[in-house]
Amino acid sequence: MMRIDNIAEYRVLFTITVLLMFLCSCEDLVEADAPKTELVSKTVFEDDRTATAVLTGIYARMMASSGFASGFANSISVLGGLSADELVSYGFSDDFFENTLQSTDQTVRLFCWNEPYQYIYTANVVLEGLLETTAITPVVKRQLEGEARFIRAFCYFYLVNFFGDVPLHLTSDYRENSVRSRMPAAEVYQQIVADLKEAQKLLPADYAFSEGERIRPNQWAATALLARTYLYMEDWENAEIQATRVIDNPLYELPENLNEVFLKNSREAIWQLMPVQPGINTWEGFRFILVSAPPSTQGLSESMVHAFEAGDERQNKWVGSITKDGDTWYYPHKYKIRLGTVLSEYSMVLRVAEQYLIRAEARAQQNKIEGAVKDVDALRKRANLDLIADTDPGIGKSGLLEAILRERRVELFTEWSHRWLDLKRSENSDTVLGAVKPHWETTDIFYPIPLDEILRNSSITQNPGY
Repeated sequence: MMRIDNIAEYRVLFTITVLLMFLCSCEDLVEADAPKTELVSKTVFEDDRTATAVLTGIYARMMASSGFASGFANSISVLGGLSADELVSYGFSDDFFENTLQSTDQTVRLFCWNEPYQYIYTANVVLEGLLETTAITPVVKRQLEGEARFIRAFCYFYLVNFFGDVPLHLTSDYRENSVRSRMPAAEVYQQIVADLKEAQKLLPADYAFSEGERIRPNQWAATALLARTYLYMEDWENAEIQATRVIDNPLYELPENLNEVFLKNSREAIWQLMPVQPGINTWEGFRFILVSAPPSTQGLSESMVHAFEAGDERQNKWVGSITKDGDTWYYPHKYKIRLGTVLSEYSMVLRVAEQYLIRAEARAQQNKIEGAVKDVDALRKRANLDLIADTDPGIGKSGLLEAILRERRVELFTEWSHRWLDLKRSENSDTVLGAVKPHWETTDIFYPIPLDEILRNSSITQNPGY
């Protein structure tokens, strides 16, 4: 298997592929011509190194962009946090926070829709190129196919949860993709499952291919995302099985020190994104950490700050504050470095704590109460909280499921829109957000399909309410 000798070389591969991705940008697919894909294929599938650069470049662009996966202003974490009740906007109007999005919103179009479809398009180019080439060694071909399927599944997971039914692109043929209609969410989920099962078979079980750095998805990243997908599909048995596979793996553990969770290559990390911007560790740290009273940024909502139980170490370690003239603002402080040339933090995408919460919920839904309580208590113990097994030994299914949702809120806040998606799938959006959002409407659970897409493709319909 091809290995990357050092981080400098890894970044060179990143740079190569960022350029290649711009050649095959999904934004231009309607006007694209057939030779564009042919050019990319001929360019990147001549040897292991350039083919690998396509996949590593996707991760680079995720961090270089200001949207989707970056943790910056237009990322899934920020936009979903604003749409839910995690984040508030200081000093400026925000349609995500107000839940007043329109189909012409350019942030939705560029970062929530176009960007993930660009990654999907590139993944499809890779899958097709690997079928045609004879120049790539078998072990690298397996690795790249597994990563491409994982990335495609990962992007579709967020598309289907943010927009509902979405077009399913499984080819790089722009002619076919340009007339695709929206597929039912259930069928999109089936494709996600199919891709992740294949990725499980194809991807290695360790991180040797990335020199021990947890910056490229392996078999366990696919397993973790599959566990989450089954949870969202309410396939409780399979969600429990897949989460258990990750939890039982000796590669992973829950660090006792909460300040160690978001360090690079943390033992809790299943998949992280490596920073590529000079002077920046993570965009989450740069964006969230307040160094002065906020004129125009985002911070934690009052309800989020008050969601923690007294004595919860997660509030002590993961929530920061700044006070001026008697006013206090709170911000996410999971990442401690705002600026710095020494890389000590990577952006977390998948981590073990979520797997405990997935398994707890799946077990509770199957009336495996004792096992579910143990999973929740593993996180409560780390947070220095009283254990449910001690304080409520007779807890029932309903009470436990409510406790798990509360635990998800304080454990996973401002990470990848977990709260936004949890409110929707638990059917609590109207109750919770309707009470704190003056403009909230039931149809706000999905973002609008970008008007440009509907104008380009008459087969695409709009979501209700837009």
